[in-house]
Amino acid sequence: MTSPITHLFRNPPGTLVLASASPRRRELLASLGLDFAVIPSCAEETPLDGELPRAHVLRLSCAKALDVAERKDIGGRWFVGSDTIVVQDGLLLGKPADDKQAHSMLSALQGRRHDVYSGFAVYDRQTGQTLSGAARTGVQFRELTGAEIAGYIATGEPRDKAGAYAIQGLGAYLVRAIEGSYTSVVGLPLSEVVDALLSLGAIQTAS
Repeated sequence: MTSPITHLFRNPPGTLVLASASPRRRELLASLGLDFAVIPSCAEETPLDGELPRAHVLRLSCAKALDVAERKDIGGRWFVGSDTIVVQDGLLLGKPADDKQAHSMLSALQGRRHDVYSGFAVYDRQTGQTLSGAARTGVQFRELTGAEIAGYIATGEPRDKAGAYAIQGLGAYLVRAIEGSYTSVVGLPLSEVVDALLSLGAIQTAS
């Protein structure tokens, strides 16, 4: 009797690095069964004047991957960087600075549709090659009362989330529908990242 495959992908130990402190991105990458280290990037995340959402997440994804790859004391060959933003009425909404800003963001998003952009970059330290991309997902919020917004903020969940909510957490109740990639809204367009890792030879199918 053949043993069932427990992981879809495999990779050589010590070769893959996630350049992010996000537990959501770590969980998504770990779900593939891969061996990887987590080294947070220190890249500056300030938007540039006039920068479009897709360009913003692509630039920061590449910057984060390179920031960690250029540290000589860090081992590994392939480095994954990612960035996620929420866009409403042309405004880029990152992580709220405080509860007041979280309230402002959620008030603007409630009852309306917004876009989530998640970029990724996989940098090969050995060849210098980078594969990058970005996914755009539409998210429709339900209408919220002031008490609901205040209650959600009181949980503390919005504080380190782009757009002040987490679709994979308590914030799931805020979302009426999505159009596009769920994992992109969580923080990492997993399907596209897998394609890049396979193309660069960073991972292989387990079978």
